[in-house]
Amino acid sequence: MIQVINRALDLLEQIANDPERPKALGDLADSLNLNHGTCANILKTLVARGYVEQIGTKKGYILGSQSYTLTANEAYRKDLLEASREEMDALTQAINENCLLAVLKDNQRIAIYRTFAEQDLQVRTTDIKPIYDSASGRLLLAMLPKEKIQRFIAKYGLPSDESWPEVQSETQLLDSLALMRREELALQTIANRHVMGLAVPIYKNGLVVASLSIYLPEYRYMAMDKQKLIASLRQCAKNIHKRLN
Repeated sequence: MIQVINRALDLLEQIANDPERPKALGDLADSLNLNHGTCANILKTLVARGYVEQIGTKKGYILGSQSYTLTANEAYRKDLLEASREEMDALTQAINENCLLAVLKDNQRIAIYRTFAEQDLQVRTTDIKPIYDSASGRLLLAMLPKEKIQRFIAKYGLPSDESWPEVQSETQLLDSLALMRREELALQTIANRHVMGLAVPIYKNGLVVASLSIYLPEYRYMAMDKQKLIASLRQCAKNIHKRLN
């Protein structure tokens, strides 16, 4: 048997015993009689591949989205899903537009739940999308602490002209993100598709854990009461927050 594979599987099983409760590196290593350095290296690989997710620098590790994807298990972020389904279904019924719940993973936003309207023309977006390419991704990035935003920019660079044409420099990017953070709202116009995206944050215990967004054709957005639409989106996010807390 290959020892490092066994150790990686042991770590996954240990985390999966209680997948939503973060487990510290030291606790994981000690429970499996692993050298702390060896354990850290294995976890680093599992995090990079998406099978494990690190919650902060000290809180520990939980299962990542890829672990659930392997079994087509919708339990990823189970608390979020349980709190969001009913509220998002109600929002879609009220406004008759598609809604999306998403979380941040590296330089991507990952959709973990969707609702669909009964419109003849609907806007569909992929489950995984680069952060800069979506209102939900931009909002999640904007709500990160400033030092994490700087690390993100240093690692992944600025958006391309195609993904975010309004942003041409780091200063413009930081200004745009700061405005989203202040307003707790991201608006995106996808001109070549005539699509509008709107996103707001969802909080749990004072931290932003997800984004709630609406995507719709631009012509329907322009004909709507925009303030009422945004208010409905914000209210849904608040209702999810109450259920989470």
